[in-house]
Amino acid sequence: MSSAIYSSVNNDNAKNAIITMRGFSSSSHDFVLSHPSNVDGPNPTRGRVICITSGKGGVGKTTSAASFAYGLASKGHKTCVVDFDIGLRNLDIHLGMERRVIFDLVNVLLGECTLTQALIKDKRESNLVMLAASQTRDKESLTVEGVEKVLAGLTDAFDYVVLDSPAGIESGARHAMYFADDAIIVTNPELSSCRDADKMVGFISSCSRRAELEDVAPVSQTLLITRYDPVRAEAEESLSITDMNELLGLDVVGVIPESKDVLTCTNVGTPIITLKGNNAAGAYNDMVDRFMGEERELRFVTPEPSTHEHISEQPIANIYCSYNYILALFSSPFSQMNQMDGLHYAIDGWVKKSFDVKFDRSTDVDGVHGETKMIELVP
Repeated sequence: MSSAIYSSVNNDNAKNAIITMRGFSSSSHDFVLSHPSNVDGPNPTRGRVICITSGKGGVGKTTSAASFAYGLASKGHKTCVVDFDIGLRNLDIHLGMERRVIFDLVNVLLGECTLTQALIKDKRESNLVMLAASQTRDKESLTVEGVEKVLAGLTDAFDYVVLDSPAGIESGARHAMYFADDAIIVTNPELSSCRDADKMVGFISSCSRRAELEDVAPVSQTLLITRYDPVRAEAEESLSITDMNELLGLDVVGVIPESKDVLTCTNVGTPIITLKGNNAAGAYNDMVDRFMGEERELRFVTPEPSTHEHISEQPIANIYCSYNYILALFSSPFSQMNQMDGLHYAIDGWVKKSFDVKFDRSTDVDGVHGETKMIELVP
C-alpha cells in the first residue's frame, strides 16, 4: 500500500453546489478512489473505508468511532478517523485533540492546506491520526469529487479510514456513507432509534457507490448496540438484542453496556476503550476483534448477580437515614411535613421492595416523625 498522501485538492470543487442524491452517480465523473474490488480481495491495494452511522442522534456514534479507531490502531493497523459533522465537530474532544486543530477537512477540500497538514497524530497511539471537521463552515463545502480525492489520499496511506458520520440522511451523512466499504450502524435499545437506523440501512443499500456499480459486493453492514442494560431488557423495559436483530436484519458486531465512565472519558479526552477493567472498554475491544473476523462471545448481555447478596450475609445491618438532610437537597412549595411524608413513603417503598425490612416508627420530640429513622435489613 502506498505511503504517499494526497497533498492538494482542486479549489474549483469549492464552487460546486451541494449534490443531491441523484448526483451521487458513478457516471457523473471519473472515480479517483480505486474500484471496490481492489479492497475486497485477499491482497487489497488500498485501505478500507468504514462509516460509523445511525439514523437517530445521540446514540454514541462519535464515542464508538473514537474507540473503534483506537482499537484498530492499537492492533497495529494504520488508522485515520475523520469527523464528517461539518459545523458541529466533537471527535476532537473525544480524542483529546481539541487544542491541536489548525486545519480541518474543509480546509483540505478548499485547497487551503495539504492533507498531511490537516492530520493530527494521537499522542498515545502512534498508528492513529484524526482529520477534524470544520466548526465555522457549512455542509455545502462537501462535494462528491472533493470527498473522493481526500479519501483516495487517505486510503493510499492508511489501512483503515473510519468516518464519523453525523446523524440522519443529510449531506454530511450521505457523503460519509457513499464511498463506504463497510458501515457500522449504531443504535440504542429503543424503538425510535431502531426505526431511524432501519432507514439508514436502506439508504446505504440503495444509494452508496457500491450499490451503483455492477459485479461488486454491497456495503457490508453490521449492527452496534450501545447503552445496553440487560436488566431492563430482561424486564422488557427496553428492546432485547434479539428484537433489534430481527428489526434490522443485521449481524451484531458489538453490544456496549451502559457505563457512567463514558461521560468521564469524553470530558477528559480519552477513548473509553483504553480503560482497564471496564465493561464498556472490554465490549469495544471485542467489537474490534469481531470486525477483524475473530470469534468473540457476546459479553455483558445478561444481568449480573444481585449486588444485595453481600448484605444478606450479615446478621443485621442498620442504616440511618437523615430525612432532613435529604430534604435540604430539594426545593418544594409544599410544607415541611408534606415533604417528609412524601420522602418517607418513597424511601419506605424502595427499601421494602429491595429488602425484607423493619422500621422504627417512633417520632421525635418535636412531633415530626422520621427526622432520623432506623431501618433493619433482615436476612
